[in-house]
Order: sequence, then structure tokens, then C-alpha cells
Amino acid sequence: MGREIIAAGLANTKFIEHATSGFAAYREHVEKYTLERAQRETGVPAEIIRQVAHAYARAERAQLCWTLGITEHHNAVDNVVALINLALLTGHVGRYGSGVCPLRGQNNVQGGGDMGAIPDRLPGFQHVENDELRAKFEQAWGSKIPAQRGWHISGMLDAMERGELTTLYVLGENPADSEADRHRALKLLGGLEFLVAQDLFYTKTAELADVVLPAAAGWCESEGTVTSSERRVQRVRAAVAPPAGVRDDTEIIFDLARRLGHDWGTPKAECIWNEVRKLSPMHGGMSYSRLEQMGGIQWPCYDEQHPGEIFLHGRLWHDPLIGPRAPFSVVEQEPPVDRLDEQYPIRLTTGRRLDSYNTGVQTGAYASPLRREESIDLAPEDGRQYNLREGERVRVSSRRGSVVAPVRFDSGLRPGLAFLTMHFPEQVAGRNKFGPSPDRCAGNNGGTSCG
Repeated sequence: MGREIIAAGLANTKFIEHATSGFAAYREHVEKYTLERAQRETGVPAEIIRQVAHAYARAERAQLCWTLGITEHHNAVDNVVALINLALLTGHVGRYGSGVCPLRGQNNVQGGGDMGAIPDRLPGFQHVENDELRAKFEQAWGSKIPAQRGWHISGMLDAMERGELTTLYVLGENPADSEADRHRALKLLGGLEFLVAQDLFYTKTAELADVVLPAAAGWCESEGTVTSSERRVQRVRAAVAPPAGVRDDTEIIFDLARRLGHDWGTPKAECIWNEVRKLSPMHGGMSYSRLEQMGGIQWPCYDEQHPGEIFLHGRLWHDPLIGPRAPFSVVEQEPPVDRLDEQYPIRLTTGRRLDSYNTGVQTGAYASPLRREESIDLAPEDGRQYNLREGERVRVSSRRGSVVAPVRFDSGLRPGLAFLTMHFPEQVAGRNKFGPSPDRCAGNNGGTSCG
């Protein structure tokens, strides 16, 4: 799309010259990505790609929105910056109705990142490897902070395998069911020296834990804040009291700290938030009173006179330019790690169904008129090719493992593409990669086939 926009003379040259850097290298790099090549790589007709590129570039306002299908690939960062390149190329950023928007899979994902639930960041996206920024937190907390970035979830599992991570404290997460290689996750979690699970539900991870701490529901039993995908911070208030024996997350953590010799006082949501405001400049002007009066504020909000930024990158349109230029990134197109071949000729993709959520812990306990038995969804053409019947139970196998599931035909799937969710692991009988040969269906996690 980028090459076509440039070749058709639809790039926003005025914006590019004013607010970006690296355009010449980007323009040279994308020259080889012709519409014909894109058609070969993606299966999307060249004319459709051309039409989309022209419509996006010519639009007065346009947004690029994406979900986990972009970010859970091995080259997730490249995928995202490739989309950012398109926004910079057309000037669809920092203005009303325009921009790039990752659609979150659950409530307050943005807030989690803002508060430092990222391996290399402290609250307010301040880099942990920056000595000056880290020192500010060390002084406030009276404790040294490791100067190196931490591990993400996949890195934690790798560290368990190496024997470097032997103790784990899991809050509101169910890696025993959510990890792609479930067999490996169960083995590694079960081999830890000590595992703590703090959650609303008795998850599969909690079943493996040495200690389980029942926690309150953050959306209705706790005080605090929540942040939406548009960076709007809003107040959350407890509507009901937690059940007997259940405590707020902060109460549990404060009590644990006290038992380990650190008295943090009485946990109060507003006091914790005020500490965030002191340490994170982008939250500085968001007092509880202002959040309540204004119905929420979008960060950055630097002081109590600041209204909050409606457009995160609005600075790029200021003349003279405020702050650094936005860089174009040169990235190569990379196919999925698992290639299709004669043994594994169908691509398997996963996702969610409307009535269910992730591993089913939060939604599986109640009935829904939309819910049906888990199935391997196939294009009707593939069903005919592999002589499969609707409802027939088949084995779906990959280079890593296999499950058994009934067939369901979906005319919305193109031939060569299959779909299976992760909601109901108990409904599909799993077998590890050392199990018997598949009896009816072979596939790969990222590609699949039946025969």
C-alpha cells in the first residue's frame, strides 16, 4: 500500500517534510513491494489493494485499527510500525478522526501498560534502563531497582526452562490455559519451587499453585482508576462489597509487604494514585477531584490547569514543530514461521467468539444463547477436498501437538484457512507431539490441514 500511495502521487508531502524523518530510505525500500507481489504473498487481489490504498490516502479522515492478529505474530513490532508508516505517509495522525489505534482485547489493558506492567518500563512509560528516571523512583520508594529490562511472559517461560526463574506470583492471569504450547506451560509451572496465584477464580493456574489468594473484582468491588484505549483515565468506585474472605488486590499486596518487613501504611486508592501523579509526569494534573469533575481526562495531563491532550500526536501539526520528528521505519515482510507444506497444507488461526472470553474462566460458568460446542471451522471447499462431514470429530495436528474437535463449515473462511478458539480446552481432547499419528486431520499452529 505504501508503494502504491507514493507511486500514485497520493503521499502527503507537506506533512512528511514538516514532521517526519527517514522518508527517503522508506521510499526506496518499498519500491520492490509491487501490487503483484502483495497479491502473491497475501492472496488479496492486486486491484483490491490498490483501491484500499487510494481510498485511505484520499480520505479526509482515516484510522488504522488493529487487534491481536497483528501483535501476536513473531514480527509483531514490524507489523505495527508498518501501519504507522502508512499513517505518516498520508498525514492521518494527530487530527480529529484520524490516527492509529490498537483495539484492546480487554478492559484497562492501556492502564496496565501506563502503570508499568511492561518489562522495560516504569509507570508513565519511563524506561527502567534510564539512570535518571530510575533514580527518581528509587528515591521515592527507598529501594534499588534492577537497571535491566525484565522478561515478558514468553521470556519467563524460557527462564523457567533454564532454571533461572523458580518462583512466580501470578495476578489475574491464567498462563496454564492461555499459553500457546499448553503442555510446555503446565510442565514448567508445575516444576516451579513456589507458585502464588491471586485471582477472582480458581483457575487451572491456581490449581497448580502452592498458595491461592482470593482477590476482589476490580470493576465493581474496588476503588481506583481505569484507562481506555483513547488514553482517558476515569474513576472506578466500589459498587458492592467483596464476598467474605475476599480482599482487594492492594490490601493483599500491602499485607504481604508488611509481613516481609516493609510497612506501607493503610492501602488507600487515592494515596496510591497521588504517588503515581508525583512520579509520572503524564498523569501529574489528574487529581481525583478533577477526574470526577471532568468525567475523565486523557493523558498526557501535566498539571491541574492542563485539560489533557485530545490528540496524542497533535504536536506534529504545530508550526514550528514541537518535539522530535516522527520516524519512518524500514521493515521487511516476513511470512509466518510455520510454512505450509504437503503434510500441513492448511493455515490455522485462533481468536475469540462473541459470547466467550479468553480461557473461559470468566464466561464459561454461565449459559449464553450464542454459545455452541467448540469446533474446528473449515471452508466448505476444504471439507469436500478432504471428504469431511459436518459434525465429524477429527484430529487437528500441528508440528507441536494435536486436539480432537468436531468439524463445522463456515462459508466466511477462504479455502486453506481454519479457525479454532482457545475458550474451551476441556471440550477438545489434547495430545502432545509425541502422541500417535493423526487419524483424520493434520495441521500446524498457524497452518492446518485435514485429510
